[in-house]
Amino acid sequence: MNTSAMRLWVVFVSGVLFSVGLGLSGMTQPVKVKGFLDFFGSFDPTLLAVIGSATGLNVILFRFILRRPAPILEEKFSLPTKKEVDRPLVLGAVLFGMGWGIGGFCPGPALTSLASGTWTVLIFVIAMAAGSLGYLFVEKQMQSAKVSRESKKS
Repeated sequence: MNTSAMRLWVVFVSGVLFSVGLGLSGMTQPVKVKGFLDFFGSFDPTLLAVIGSATGLNVILFRFILRRPAPILEEKFSLPTKKEVDRPLVLGAVLFGMGWGIGGFCPGPALTSLASGTWTVLIFVIAMAAGSLGYLFVEKQMQSAKVSRESKKS
């Protein structure tokens, strides 16, 4: 099997494992997620096990993985380089949290929940895609305006 086919296979298997894990943990159930976020009402702490196990495994395994010179099927690691907390990060986190709290989904569980065929999930995913595309459009417009201003200064 060539490297390209192997990458697709690994992505597929990873996606299936992720989806099954989301389903088994209850992360695809908006009621469960909203209960987890309802600190002052009917708080449901069971998703702490999901968050704790994912974070714990990541903390442990990430150190071993980064000791390798490169990932197994890639030429180099693709890691974030930005370290500072800035306004766009905070604003994005707030908007993400609001969407998560109101809808009861974050992107992964929302996509996984499409398999349920529920119209509310479909609307959420369409709105999520529209928000992502809207962001890309605004970002492109801002970059164009910045280039235009810089070329006028020159």
